[in-house]
Amino acid sequence: MKTVEVNSMPFPDRFPQLGSVSDFLDNQQIRHSIDVVNWVEFAYKPLAGFAMGYTRDEIMLKFYVTEKWFRAEKRVSNEAVYEDSCVEFFVSPGNDGIYYNFEFNGIGTCLAGVGKGRHDRERIAPEAIDLIRRHSSAGNEPVREKRGKFSWDITIAIPYDVFVRHKISYPAGQTFSANFYKCGDTLRIPHYLSWSPVGTLKPDYHKPEYFGLLKFI
Repeated sequence: MKTVEVNSMPFPDRFPQLGSVSDFLDNQQIRHSIDVVNWVEFAYKPLAGFAMGYTRDEIMLKFYVTEKWFRAEKRVSNEAVYEDSCVEFFVSPGNDGIYYNFEFNGIGTCLAGVGKGRHDRERIAPEAIDLIRRHSSAGNEPVREKRGKFSWDITIAIPYDVFVRHKISYPAGQTFSANFYKCGDTLRIPHYLSWSPVGTLKPDYHKPEYFGLLKFI
């Protein structure tokens, strides 16, 4: 089973600037590839990866992407950002079968949900999503689909309060299950990549039985 060791980030401030978070994750030079092509009919594989850490108050993520097509048209929380150039973090912090899906397009618009499966999901309220801090190198204005070698990254800080069905504090010593994805369902070249392999016949990210592990150290 794939495993990532997630390190604590020693910032003096409770909520460090995302620029500082971005620089810290870059300097660690530890990136995990999102490079598994699970479905042969969707063979296009853009370059994608992530780095992560955590603080007393937030899980920190940075996604790195280079792709041939880029689009970021959705700008309202809980819109279908997976139709745009999109990165996703699915995570289960407990042993109760409940997991969260956090999905972000290239300008940081977020769709977030919680439940035990694809058909048992509750959208997280926009006011809770607003607590998730985001900064994208692509800016925050909508972008129509364009072709060319396009590289972008997004830095994300997810407060523990956003995990609305769990009580999470400093997770040092804990293990969560998770998967990370890169997709673009309706781009000119649709694609579905994962960090941990997904063994379904058709694209389906809502399969926690295929999640890997996050060990917070």
